[in-house]
Amino acid sequence: MAVRILVVVLAVITICTAVKYKQGEKVILYVNKVGPYFNPHETYHYYQLPVCRPKKIEHKSLTLGEVLDGDRMAVSLYEINFKQDADKKELCKVTFKENDLQLLRDAIEDLYYFEFVIDEIPVRGFIGHLEEGGFLPHNHKIFLWAHLSFHIEYNGDQIIFANVSTKEQAPVSLDSVSAPFEVSFTYSVKWTQTSTPFEERGKRVRDTSFFPKYLEIHWLSIINSLVLVFLLIGFVVIILTRVLKSDFARYNVDDDEAEALDSDENGWKIIHTDVFRFPPQKNLFCAILGVGSQFLALATGIMVMAVLGMFNVHRHGAINSAGIVLYAFTSCIAGYVATNTYRKLGGENWVWNINLTSCLFAMPFFLIWAVINSVAWGYGTTQALPWTTVVLLMCLWLFVGYPLTVIGGIFGKNWAHGFDAPCRTKNIAREIPSVPWYRSAFAHCVVGGFLPFSAISVEMYYIFATLWGREQYALYGILFIVYGILIGVTACISVALTYFQLSAEDYRWWWRSIFSAGSTGLFVFLYALFYYFKRSNMSGALQTIEFFGYTFLTCYVFFLMLGTVSFFASLHFVRYIYVNLKMD
Repeated sequence: MAVRILVVVLAVITICTAVKYKQGEKVILYVNKVGPYFNPHETYHYYQLPVCRPKKIEHKSLTLGEVLDGDRMAVSLYEINFKQDADKKELCKVTFKENDLQLLRDAIEDLYYFEFVIDEIPVRGFIGHLEEGGFLPHNHKIFLWAHLSFHIEYNGDQIIFANVSTKEQAPVSLDSVSAPFEVSFTYSVKWTQTSTPFEERGKRVRDTSFFPKYLEIHWLSIINSLVLVFLLIGFVVIILTRVLKSDFARYNVDDDEAEALDSDENGWKIIHTDVFRFPPQKNLFCAILGVGSQFLALATGIMVMAVLGMFNVHRHGAINSAGIVLYAFTSCIAGYVATNTYRKLGGENWVWNINLTSCLFAMPFFLIWAVINSVAWGYGTTQALPWTTVVLLMCLWLFVGYPLTVIGGIFGKNWAHGFDAPCRTKNIAREIPSVPWYRSAFAHCVVGGFLPFSAISVEMYYIFATLWGREQYALYGILFIVYGILIGVTACISVALTYFQLSAEDYRWWWRSIFSAGSTGLFVFLYALFYYFKRSNMSGALQTIEFFGYTFLTCYVFFLMLGTVSFFASLHFVRYIYVNLKMD
């Protein structure tokens, strides 16, 4: 039943209804939001500016993803009729007060742009024009675009594309003017027939965008990552074939030969009675594995949906909605993996394990979101979620996410068998010898985090430029390949580091395997610092708090996901080598 509900919800998220119009039928233009060009998450409602507005503002009913994306669409005064041109039609006259003029000047100096929506197609443009130049004298002129020209393409009875131009009429100068100052806002509409079918309008919208799009270097990213993967896989294969073959030949000897070698015995064989000694803090350890498995399933689901073309460019917030829904429905995976592993490791308090698993990500997310949402509310931006959406999200977690975590945990508990370790564990732990610095836990974390990060380092720019910039990412196939490469590199390097750790007679590989690859999140955060200060033009307290708050959560997700991949890869490797080891 839950699977059927999930399929229906995801279908609703991805459907884009084809609206058909009759000759002369009214086409509604929704005003949406405005904000500084270089602060993508600092957005305000369009009607917060002193512009033409109806006496009674009527808002459009929005989806969850649109609300999360900061959309606040409202009906405008623009009168657009299907296939009927309009030339310099007056929208309204606005008399600006002094504070209105100052608000517009500040907005234009901060490069504010507006976003309208026509038939689910975003239409964007700058609200004004800033001219600066010269040294002596210095020119600083501010202009307001009072005329908008809409260019709409249609095929039959459907709208294919829409765009807006602000330069077909001279702007209004806001320099040296004083209140009261009256401005007449006008607009034009030009309809053009096109042969592009409705099914391809998403590509048309994506290829002609207000924001820049740079895609040339993606193949370099793929080649760089593939070379790294092949090198690592080759390295691991060498370990598994040559080094382990030599180890097995040395350890799996007859009794007479073993007695002669006992005095010189060292390496990973000597710790066979400790290597499966369960880690401390089993509750937290298993909760990390559960939530990490959940995010692996969530990320894979989002990638598959994107590759299948289920996210339309002109469908606002579709990925946000899909992420929220998938997070709720994949909670059962977190509960199952965490509790199943916890019981295998001999844990008894499985109820507390379920509660810890359900809060391991939800609680940090709520705390950080609460701070960000409070700051956004103080600034009056559209990024502040309305209380109805907050209640909806809380109900989704309380009545879907948490119960599914409990159900998954119950199944995990009931289906858990013994750990079935290949070697018996002694009661007294063996003393761990000291190791040089390059075999320390810190060195393992540096290597284990840097190599997976290097596999995605080039692609990280495009991801950050999409999430925190103005580029549009549409090459989901390449992203899916890079995602697979990241998982492969993480598994390979974790196996290699675990082998080196065991060879140094250190059997504490459980937590080390999580932190060694999970430290990739730290490298992602360091890259985020570099991107914020060197590659972006973001500024202001609101944008800074949002950037670092959500970036911290992203790095935390990287830690959970890759730490989980690393542990299970290491577990399979350790089982393999000790199953094939001849015991005394």
